[in-house]
Amino acid sequence: MIRRATPADIPALVGLVYDLAEYEKLRDECTLTEEQLESALFAEHPAVFAHVAEGPGEMGVVGCAIWFLNYSTWTGVHGIYLEDLYVKPETRGLGLGRDLLAALAREAVEQGYARVDWSVLDWNEPSINFYRSIGAVAQDEWTDYRLAGGALTRLAAHADD
Repeated sequence: MIRRATPADIPALVGLVYDLAEYEKLRDECTLTEEQLESALFAEHPAVFAHVAEGPGEMGVVGCAIWFLNYSTWTGVHGIYLEDLYVKPETRGLGLGRDLLAALAREAVEQGYARVDWSVLDWNEPSINFYRSIGAVAQDEWTDYRLAGGALTRLAAHADD
């Protein structure tokens, strides 16, 4: 199940961020606290948002998408910048990563946003292959990915699958 994060999800979200930092071999650079994330996500006017993926049975939160709005002067509308996408290794292959991205695609389509952007480390071939499989296009000069147009709409249509 994919849903918007609640304050009760903060400990799980922080844990997932640290798991991602470890996976990316950057654990020493991660200093996020529960207080920081709670303040960012649940302020009166939040600038950061999150969706969580709940695993089967009693697993609880096993994945997340943490994002914020960006703005394109070329299109004149907002987009979503996906800061972190992470699913615990033991639940990969269940489609939760795709479902999290589909939820963001739906958010973008429903709000009239033009696109969803994110970055991926050059060595992360499994993620790169996954992103290509859903129609994301590499921005080669930055190694960023964008999900827009027909691919965004198609993925949004699968948000409730």
